[in-house]
Amino acid sequence: MTEEQNPDNQPDDKPDDKPAAKPAAKDETSEVEKWKALARKNEAQAKSNADAAKKLAALEEAGKTESERMAERLNLAERERDEAKAVILRSTVAAEKGISPAMAKFLPGVTREELEASADEYIAAQPAAEAPAAPVPGRPKERMRSGAVPAASTTELSPGADRLRAAYANSTPNT
Repeated sequence: MTEEQNPDNQPDDKPDDKPAAKPAAKDETSEVEKWKALARKNEAQAKSNADAAKKLAALEEAGKTESERMAERLNLAERERDEAKAVILRSTVAAEKGISPAMAKFLPGVTREELEASADEYIAAQPAAEAPAAPVPGRPKERMRSGAVPAASTTELSPGADRLRAAYANSTPNT
């Protein structure tokens, strides 16, 4: 039998086959450095991809005819016009139905009829506002006052307070 064959399926005890035991701190630092290098490499690749995309867009733009450029600008202008019309129509319907402008943007629909139907559904789904309760006749109105007494109005104290102060002053020993 040759040395390469191992009939017992036992691992060879060659020193080259066993990994060398490294301290944990070195493994962690080498692992961190490996991932940092990989991240730098990926960032560089992303930058080069972005630059290539810009160059490709510039080449495509240069290859277009004047009529293609004008058609794109026209499509963009029409989209912006349609969006502006939709916002105005939605705001108008919301104002007519008494819906706040903050909630108007949530109304689905494109046509005036769709928006009005959506606004009606929204209004119907809102809980009815309760009217404030009318005061009960014959019941006195509450007059809330703070319990604090301002420092300037010490003369308004009841006459009994002066007697209590005097009695307390006489009863405490002065030491």
